[in-house]
Amino acid sequence: MYEMVGSVKLIEETQTFASGFAKREFVITTEDKYPQDVKFEATKEKIEQVDRLKEGDHVKVSFNIRGNEYKGRYYVNLQAWKIENAGGQVSPSLDAATSESNSAGGGNLDDLEESPF
Repeated sequence: MYEMVGSVKLIEETQTFASGFAKREFVITTEDKYPQDVKFEATKEKIEQVDRLKEGDHVKVSFNIRGNEYKGRYYVNLQAWKIENAGGQVSPSLDAATSESNSAGGGNLDDLEESPF
């Protein structure tokens, strides 16, 4: 499990594929000495967490690193499985969702999703 804190910079539209698989990508800007824009993806029911985000929200993203090979090329995806308020400017809907998740015991290893690859 990995975590990263930053501000939401960009939220893409949900992509749905012929197989029924759906994902939604978003970018956060880290707070490091040299800030980085890092793209994450959410799949399945985790897309609902991204739906609550607004650009500028200060969040902590818990994610897994997924890698795969396709036609001799290698790809890496950062698959978000939990998005929560990291303090600072956050939309009320994300703050409420984080409170619900924390009170329900969210964030345990049962929340992990398998990669679609």
